[in-house]
Amino acid sequence: MPAPVGRANLQELLLGALSEASGRRGPTVVSVTVPFECEDPVATVFASRRAGEPFFCWEQPDRDLRLATLGRIHEIGASGEDRFEKVAADCAHLSGEAVLRGEGGFTTGPVWAGGFAFHDERTTGEREPDPAWSSFESASMILPELAIQSSEAGAFLTVNLIGGPGRDQDGSAETALNRIAGLIQAELPMLDPHPTVVPAIESVRTPEEYEKSVAAAVERIRAGEIEKVVLAREVVVRAGSAHDPAAIFGALRMGFPSCFNFCVGTGEAAFIGASPELLVRCSGRGVATVGLAGSTRRSSDPAVDDHLAQQLLSSGKDRGEQAVVVRRIVRTLSKMSVWVEAAEEPEIIKVANIQHLGTPVYAQLSQPRTAIELAGLLHPTPAVGGEPWKKASRVMAEVEQMDRGWYAGPVGWMDGSGDGEFCVALRSALIRDREAHLFAGVGVVADSDPAAELAETEIKLGALLPLLS
Repeated sequence: MPAPVGRANLQELLLGALSEASGRRGPTVVSVTVPFECEDPVATVFASRRAGEPFFCWEQPDRDLRLATLGRIHEIGASGEDRFEKVAADCAHLSGEAVLRGEGGFTTGPVWAGGFAFHDERTTGEREPDPAWSSFESASMILPELAIQSSEAGAFLTVNLIGGPGRDQDGSAETALNRIAGLIQAELPMLDPHPTVVPAIESVRTPEEYEKSVAAAVERIRAGEIEKVVLAREVVVRAGSAHDPAAIFGALRMGFPSCFNFCVGTGEAAFIGASPELLVRCSGRGVATVGLAGSTRRSSDPAVDDHLAQQLLSSGKDRGEQAVVVRRIVRTLSKMSVWVEAAEEPEIIKVANIQHLGTPVYAQLSQPRTAIELAGLLHPTPAVGGEPWKKASRVMAEVEQMDRGWYAGPVGWMDGSGDGEFCVALRSALIRDREAHLFAGVGVVADSDPAAELAETEIKLGALLPLLS
């Protein structure tokens, strides 16, 4: 039971909120937040999830921020060009009408968690959707049964219910209390590969085919059709036993503490990753994002590592690619902001196996907007899409030849006031039992070298490949 709020007090809060909801005209979200003793929300959710149950885990260890959710009270989905607007409006409406109780901690009311596919629809060009992504919709934001959050302010548990006229208040409260009592606080497991079967690793398209795709894109860029396009590739790892998302998550957060570690589980599959790229963080009218593009490897030798970073900073190709991303972000935010500020020079962002050029961008909105709205306005940045996007999307569909699913799409959370954060789902893998689909992409510009771009995808795949193979 939560502490210091015990079962009886939590029951009183739930019943009070449900009673208020019963006086409303229709179904109403009830959201009760209380302090909760939990050392590791993510491990608790992995240990407590039920078969077939959706769950969501989000953590940035360097910020001491964790959010983990279980179950589904309500789900909002949409497809098409206006999917972000539809989902944002529906989430805001339900949150705005919610009955709230307790102390909100670092969120206000219900917390929605989930993400969006890269493309508006599940098809890309003439390619049929990959069945591996069948349980991931074009957009899915879930209001969970339980959400556990922890930060420097402490740990909090949010219980979400649907109340309204004629609903069984006592039964709803009792079900929630029993679910909380059954939570298992445990540690994340260690990676445990099959003792005899060596995983098989296969590129969905051969490296030679990928290089040809890059060359074809370069040709179209040099012809003046577009300025830049990002091309991704997919690698499949087939193991001797089922991949364990909990163990993979544990390894990711140890190896990538500065990244956004995420896992979205549908019951059938799990989409997991450690992304270095913030798409948007919204707090009131304050907005933060980062223009991330240009990459090079890391070295265990500090002197070599610093030399590689200086080479990246002085690379005309990488600086140009990064400038395209920042210009688009600033242009987009300028249309809705009192002011926008981007750093004059990019900085080096280092993660375990790779380093990037990154430019922080901040803005003050002229009118309130939710985190989901902002994610839709910024996605896809040229860091994962292309420039100009409408033309680049056609080139991508013709030469990339893969279903990205949620790869490089926005994944994150939003609270009841509209604040929240979304990352770009990079350094990621789709886990389905013994099969894992890994993704990595590179920005292609006029002076891109196909062999060098292929090598860059290998570095990026190195975030997850060692954990799965």
